[in-house]
Amino acid sequence: MKAFVVEHYGKDGLHAADVPRPQPGPRDVLVKVSAASINPLDKLVRDGEFKQLLKYKPPFVLGHDVAGTVTSVGSAVRGFNVGDEIYARPGDLRIGTFAEYIAIDEDDVALKPATLTMAEAAAVPLVALAAWQILVERAGIGPGSKVLVQGGAGGLGSTVIQLAKHLGAHVATTARGSVEDLVRSLGADVVIDYTQQDFSTVLSGYDLVVDGIGGNNLMKSLSVLTPGGLALGVAGPPDAAFARQLGAPRAFEAVLSFLSRKVRWAARKAGVRYSFFFMRASGEQLTHLADLYNTGALHPVIDTVFAFDETPQAMAYVEDGKTKAGKAVLSLD
Repeated sequence: MKAFVVEHYGKDGLHAADVPRPQPGPRDVLVKVSAASINPLDKLVRDGEFKQLLKYKPPFVLGHDVAGTVTSVGSAVRGFNVGDEIYARPGDLRIGTFAEYIAIDEDDVALKPATLTMAEAAAVPLVALAAWQILVERAGIGPGSKVLVQGGAGGLGSTVIQLAKHLGAHVATTARGSVEDLVRSLGADVVIDYTQQDFSTVLSGYDLVVDGIGGNNLMKSLSVLTPGGLALGVAGPPDAAFARQLGAPRAFEAVLSFLSRKVRWAARKAGVRYSFFFMRASGEQLTHLADLYNTGALHPVIDTVFAFDETPQAMAYVEDGKTKAGKAVLSLD
């Protein structure tokens, strides 16, 4: 089968290759891929940013989001049948959606939302899971909560806005003025054009900030939180809890604690909290999220659809910041 493989870590490491079709294990479903999508995590994995924690050994197939059709099931699979249309974010160390076929543990798979096309469904697993785990599991967002979403037009930001609004929160976001109408249509109550205004001078009293930018932007995010509020960093810096989540050796906890010391110290000084966020695969949560897509509470935001052969160009498009809003999708159909 054709796939896009990381032959070596680095920006020039991704290449098309012919690789064996995967053989499903007892708990796996084999999926014929109809569509996949690009995430910032793909760049980080390709470049080896997490290679000490996520031990992918080149050559390996890249890609974290998929929608497609089940073509065979393992002997222990009970929840899926041949012909089922599914969507998934495969578990860590089981990625590989930039390919014609992928074998996925059934626990990481859910039936595709019936109202979405394959391309639309492929755009949502990682960002929808991240939004759910951030807002529901980590922050307990509900009616009356105040949430600031940095970069509300992005794939993650546009999903967090929608889910936070569905949960009853007041939502503010930063975005370019050119996409203000879009992010307001998704549910943003307050939109700060970051090219014209400093959000930290006009916002205050927020329970949660979701920051995918990092650096000074993250430090300023601490100032808009209410006492005890939480800043979740998606772009880093990683902390000791991240090492524990991945089951890394204890030495990595000390290393990551050191890397995040500045923002954690600033958070404690301000009476707020900081935590790094890294999502996990969950078919159960995707099943619940499919209901939200089917009822219209959530909908995908897609910037551009590329042909599968254009995977390197799609990666470059995302890396160069050319997306105006939402996700870049790869179509195999």
